[in-house]
Amino acid sequence: MKTFFRNNGLSICFFLLFMSSFLGQIIFGFEEHNKELIDEGANAINFASYLLSGHFYQSTFENWESEFLQMTLYVVLTIFLKQKGSSESKKINETEDVDREPDPNKKEAPWAVKKGGFILKIYKHSLTIALFLLFLISFIIHFYGSLKDENEQLLLKGEPLETAASYIGHSRFWFESFQNWQSEFLSVFAIIILSIYLRQIGSSQSKPVDAPNMETGG
Repeated sequence: MKTFFRNNGLSICFFLLFMSSFLGQIIFGFEEHNKELIDEGANAINFASYLLSGHFYQSTFENWESEFLQMTLYVVLTIFLKQKGSSESKKINETEDVDREPDPNKKEAPWAVKKGGFILKIYKHSLTIALFLLFLISFIIHFYGSLKDENEQLLLKGEPLETAASYIGHSRFWFESFQNWQSEFLSVFAIIILSIYLRQIGSSQSKPVDAPNMETGG
């Protein structure tokens, strides 16, 4: 058991942080949504109903969407683009291990590498594909939740409901998306630039403390 936690400590820690934050979001989102309903003259809903509400879907998946978009672009753009001095960049004029073609004869190579052919072609881009699909799924569910929440509010006001075709161009939906996207891109920009000049001893996201500022790569 100690070996398991030692070998998986980073993923376990972040999963527990995610679950505790997600639970906090659900609890306080439930309270906030009921306050909004009461302010509109409607009845409060129960917890189960909240988990099926547009408010829950929208508030959850608009954030997931931006995270997966950020990671998809980060994985793809670091293939081609570089930043001199950053620990988040490949070296400027050198070929790195991640650039070489996979060796099917390598003893511990994943099964997809040994299989070759179409399977290997997919596997070579599997990280990007998975992240993009997670972004796309989150984007669709965010849109569904935002539309549902908008129509729930319109229903309370006795106003005409939005259709999916009309809501895709609605300012509310794109405001929700862009307010999250910009924060994700800012955080990536910050780590790329700050890692040129600043250090954190022991972190895989930092260069060695005594490395020159213009040394590129971790």
